[in-house]
Formats: sequence, C-alpha cells, structure tokens
Amino acid sequence: MATASSRRWFVAGDLNGFFGLVVDNLSILGFIAAALIGIFGFPADMVYTRMFPGTAFGVLVGNLIYTWMAHRLATSSGRDDVTAMPLGLDAPTSIGMALLVLGPSFVAFKQQGLDEQAAAVATWQLGMASLIVMGTLKLVLSFFGDAITRAVPRAALLGSIGGAALALLGFLPLIETLRSPVVGFVTFGLLLYVLVAKGKLPVRMPGVLLAFIVGTALYYGLGLAGLGTPGFKMPDAAPLNFTLPLPTLGFLEGLPHTVPYLPLLLPFGLLMVVGGINVSESARAAGDDYRTRDVLLAEAVSTLVAGFCGGVAQTTPYIGQPAYKHMGARMGYTLLTGLFIGLGGVFGYVSGLVQWLPIAVLAPIIVYVGMDITVQAFHDSPRRHAPAVALAFLPSIAYLLVIKLGNPAWIEPARFAALYSDVDGHGLPDLAAIVTLGNGFIITAMIWSSALVAMIDQRFRRAAVVLLAGAALTLFGFIHSVDPRGGIYLPWTLEGLPRVICWQFAGAYVALAVLLGLLSLQRHADPVGNPANSGPAH
Repeated sequence: MATASSRRWFVAGDLNGFFGLVVDNLSILGFIAAALIGIFGFPADMVYTRMFPGTAFGVLVGNLIYTWMAHRLATSSGRDDVTAMPLGLDAPTSIGMALLVLGPSFVAFKQQGLDEQAAAVATWQLGMASLIVMGTLKLVLSFFGDAITRAVPRAALLGSIGGAALALLGFLPLIETLRSPVVGFVTFGLLLYVLVAKGKLPVRMPGVLLAFIVGTALYYGLGLAGLGTPGFKMPDAAPLNFTLPLPTLGFLEGLPHTVPYLPLLLPFGLLMVVGGINVSESARAAGDDYRTRDVLLAEAVSTLVAGFCGGVAQTTPYIGQPAYKHMGARMGYTLLTGLFIGLGGVFGYVSGLVQWLPIAVLAPIIVYVGMDITVQAFHDSPRRHAPAVALAFLPSIAYLLVIKLGNPAWIEPARFAALYSDVDGHGLPDLAAIVTLGNGFIITAMIWSSALVAMIDQRFRRAAVVLLAGAALTLFGFIHSVDPRGGIYLPWTLEGLPRVICWQFAGAYVALAVLLGLLSLQRHADPVGNPANSGPAH
C-alpha cells in the first residue's frame, strides 16, 4: 500500500496517455475548424479567438476535476495504480454541432440579411447557448441517470446515435476524405490498420498520431510537388493570440435561436449522461470505483463552464479509461492534457496546430468514430433487439438528404419550397415526407426503436404508450416538424399543407398505438418463441 508521500503525480505511462488524449482532442478541434471554415465559409478568427478558448477551457476544467477525483480515490484506497477518468470533447456531438447546428445556422443568419461578421457572432452566441442548454440538462439528469437507463432501452439510445454516426459522421466526412483521394485514402487505411486490424507499427508511437503525421506529410509533399488536388495552398501562418476565456452573457442572445435545434441538443445531452454511466461502469470493472454521480456532475460542470466562457463543444468522459490504465497512465496524463489544451486555447498554439492539419487527414478519424459507434450500437444491445437498432438508422438517412437538398447552392430556396408543396395526387410530396422524417431524427429514432423493443419483448401496451408520446411530440414539432428548418410550434397555428402533414403524422402514431392496444387484449395461447409464431428460421 502506497503512502500519500510516496504516491507520484506522474509516471512514465502518463506520457503515453497524454499523447493519446491530446490527439483525440486536437482531431476534434481540427475537424470543427475545418468544417466551419472549409465547408461553411465561417470567419477563421471567430473560430480561433472566440470559440476555441472557451471550448479548450472546458477541457481544462474537466480534466482538473477528474485528476483531483483520481488523487482522492488513490488517497482513500491507499493504492498507487489509480487511473484518472479521461475527459475531452465528445466526437459525435461536437461534430454534430459543427455540421448540423453551427454551420447551417451561420448560412441561415446570412440568408436573413446579416453580414458575415454579424452572422458569425450570432452563430457563436447560439453555440454558447447550446452548451448551456446541454450542460443544464446533464446537470439535472446526473441525479437521475440510472432511472433514465432503465426507462429507455439501450437499443434506442445507441441506435439513435448509431444512425447519426453512420449517416452523418461516416458519410459526410467520407466525402471530405475523398476530395483529396490519395491523402484521405492512405490516412483512412492506416487508421483501419492500427485501430481495427491491430497491425504492428515500426515505431513506438500512438497509431492515430502516426496516421496524422503520414497523412499531413503526404498532403503537403504532393501539394508542393504539384501532384496534389486542385486548390492546394499552404495555410497562412496565424499569429499567436492571447485570449482569456472570460465569462460572458453573450449566450443569452443565442438562447432564442436554440429552439429549432432542441430536437438535436436534448438528445445530445441525454446521450452524454448515458455515456457517463457506461464509462463509470467500465472504470469500475477495471478496478477504479468512481462514484457515477461525481463523474456525471464533473462533465456537466465542465460543459457549463465552457458555455459561459464562449465554448461551442461539450465535454465528456471517454470510454477508454481501462485502455489508458493498460498504457500505464495514472493521474498525471489528465493534468497534462488539461493544461496543454486549456493553455493552448488561451495562447493560441492549439489554433496554430489544427490549422496545419488538412481536412482530408482529419476526416478519416471521424469516419472511424462513426463506424465504431455504429458497431457499438449493435454489439452492446441485446441480439434480439438488433432490428430495433437497424430501424433507428433510417431517420438519419432522411436528415442526411435534408442537409444536402436544403443547401441553397444545390437547390434554390424558391425551387425547394415548390418541391415541398408539390402535391401530385399520390399522397404527400416526396420532399415534404423526407424533410418531415428527417426533422428531429434522433428523437424519432429513439421513439421508433423503443416501440419496436417493447413489441419484441411482447410488451404491446408499453409500445402503445411510446407511440402516443411520439404523437404528442409530433404535434408540437419536436419530431417530424413541418417547418423545413425544424422549428417547434403550436399545432393550431398551422395552415394549409403543413397542417395536413402535422395531423397525418400524429394520426399515424395514434392509429398504430390503438391497434397495438387492441392486440394486447388477446390471449396468447402460444408461448413467446413458439416456432409457429416466429416466421422462417435462418
């Protein structure tokens, strides 16, 4: 048993953990910057001097809390092998914020007549407000986390985010990967080699770091040799800027603009609570018994701090705590990571690092994250619930189409509106059905998957209740919003085709709920699993 005086803050394994955790955070920051600046044309100075300092400060605060929790556990247990909980920016929701909230809102603000700088400020305020919303939700739910995991089936929780991961984190970054085919394909292949195939490397360094080095060298080497893709240019060297992430009330201006995005933000926050519970269980299984509520409260506080200080991406404990323990990391690696990322946001060197990482190098790791989350959705759900996981993927595909078809550079707004209302005598217009299915897609996926899980488990009345909840959410636009932007509303204020669509979708949920309620009144003579009722064997 180690004494408090002999217990070291830093061990050799902390260096490995530090590099791994820093690369994870830098890759996410890099993709946020690449997506906002490269895809949506967002002003770079707003990303680097307004958004990044507060976002990085949230990482610093969270890692300091987790380092202190590890020291407290080591002191109380008398052990010297306690590993701190790793904390960083959450990949799925951070990327989702960039691609589904911040980028589209910036375009929308400009369409409303704001100039580029004003639209960027409004988007930044929306990002801060979004973190406040998600952080507040996590703070409240941290006291009820176990009850939530009992109420919502794992297939619904994981399937809903798995669909978003496959369609949005997988497909959209894959397109960015292949816009520079040689660089992107080689980087992606190397990541698959080290992360999926577990191949050996000729040098001792984290595989992700090696893939970034190889991909970046290839990108600039081909570009400087004239063999790169069209449009290659060296990035402008941005000067280091000292920016203190001071608290600001700017988020109050952004709060009203979060309303159309609540169907995305609320599931994002809920997912982090469930993820925090899973991470706590994983650490407990590895021998470090952290109190689940403390883990959840720490991530909620760090998210709120980031939001108050200008951040736009929420923090979360990473699922790989046992992996960091196997690396030999203890509690120094989280302290080092927090200081490196947090101070990097203040002094600007984090921005200097990420601007040299090409999007074709960053995008492949996001594709891998999407694949990994998709696999987890099936792997960590009961096998009999696999159809419910698959069903949860479908609304994400609709939202993917909404993102592309709603791009005014592809389809002019007037043409989009005409297609949305083009009733041809064969039911609702195709575009209206796609948009309505895509809006609120994460909550829709949870409703559909939860109902199917209840049906698979022969709990038809529970399925009916879930469907009735879906009908209520539909009426107010939390899911299946008839507003192309995904906004919520009062159903009696709708007119014309939007009113018809709203009541048709809500009626569909009610009709199926009534049918399942009637079917539940039957007496089941055959036990569950009787081959006569189970269909063809495979």
